[in-house]
Amino acid sequence: MKLEETIARKAKEMLKEVPVHGWDHTLRVYAIAKKLAKKYKADELIVSIAALLHDIGRAYKGKRHHALISAEMAKEWLEDEGVPKDIINAVCKAILAHSFSLGYDAETIEAKIVSDADKLDAMGAIGIARCFMESTLRKRSISEAIKHFNEKLLKLKDLMYTEEAKKIALKRHKFMLYFLSQLEEELREAIIEDDPQLL
Repeated sequence: MKLEETIARKAKEMLKEVPVHGWDHTLRVYAIAKKLAKKYKADELIVSIAALLHDIGRAYKGKRHHALISAEMAKEWLEDEGVPKDIINAVCKAILAHSFSLGYDAETIEAKIVSDADKLDAMGAIGIARCFMESTLRKRSISEAIKHFNEKLLKLKDLMYTEEAKKIALKRHKFMLYFLSQLEEELREAIIEDDPQLL
């Protein structure tokens, strides 16, 4: 079995109970990352493995950041498969750099691509769907979900590294703005201003 297939099988099993950052999210990130890797002539093996493993740490609920756990697990899995150290190091750097909140710089083209692919999946129609899935899990209100758009999702277009990702991000960003405008208009229509029985 090819290395990529072995890693994919293990990642799928690890992520089967993870809802918003699970296997379906991983497959989308993997697909986008593969396309970007071809366009920018990056190391496709490093990009593919990092994309497949970037969120496996989310299977563990705890105080440690998921990207740190993912990188540690990736290192262990790849060592078990006899993967050369330089590839392991590159994969781990890409995993650490993908996270919005961890704050690691993406220094290689492979890390930049995985970061771009992960952030693109948090934008547009898919990003909206995922935001409200996560909001349901966290028991957030609609207004709290909107706050998440403003604090994170609407900032993502300015965090893209590759020109191709920037183009895709701009289109998805515009769609999110349209959606939020419509949502806020409907919320305004639903405001009760002068009913003392309910206020």
